Amino acid sequence: MAAKNEDLHGNAPDKSEVALLLIDVINDMEFEGGAQLLEHALPMADNIAALKKRAREHDIPVVYVNDNFGKWQSDFKKTLEHVLQDGCRGKPVAEKLQPARDDYFVLKPKHSGFFSTTLEILLEYLQVKTLILTGIAGNNCVLFTANDAYMRDFHLLVPADCVVSIELEENKYALKQIQKVLKADISPSTEIEFERLKLQGGGNRNQPQIYADKHGSEKRE
Repeated sequence: MAAKNEDLHGNAPDKSEVALLLIDVINDMEFEGGAQLLEHALPMADNIAALKKRAREHDIPVVYVNDNFGKWQSDFKKTLEHVLQDGCRGKPVAEKLQPARDDYFVLKPKHSGFFSTTLEILLEYLQVKTLILTGIAGNNCVLFTANDAYMRDFHLLVPADCVVSIELEENKYALKQIQKVLKADISPSTEIEFERLKLQGGGNRNQPQIYADKHGSEKRE
């Protein structure tokens, strides 16, 4: 059925076949293993910040998909304020990745960004076909979100340098599964070419993709 309103009453003016998702990056990290996670997350935050900057330069919408961490009387703004102002371990990451005024946000109650949230509706109105998934944790919320995105026929990019978990080996294993099972591209964020993605119509995992391998020759998968 065709939507009656094309832009969510003016609240989703963007139209883009590519969207960048930041998953659980606004995170206090006040839990067991949080200190170890922070060590991995700091360089990840720099990589995501650079990727986000390039995405915005190409008019790619940015969506923060964030857990409410069991605080049902909270919202995204309060979550951000908590991490930035309450002396939380995760503050340095949140400082690097604070949302801009025109970024989107979706608050999720469980691991997947799609479960009981408005994410699918938002992406439908934005006309997104390709998702770039980044954030925390690779073996948990990023993996669950990637699974649900794959089942909805989104083309997936999950840059390995923009995803972390508490344990490095578990993160590597999750990325391998995302690449093998979900057909995602896990190349580094620096290799993402936004103009090329847009020219390809966002990509479609049901169609053969042609890309340049490391030697510059074309390859079909």
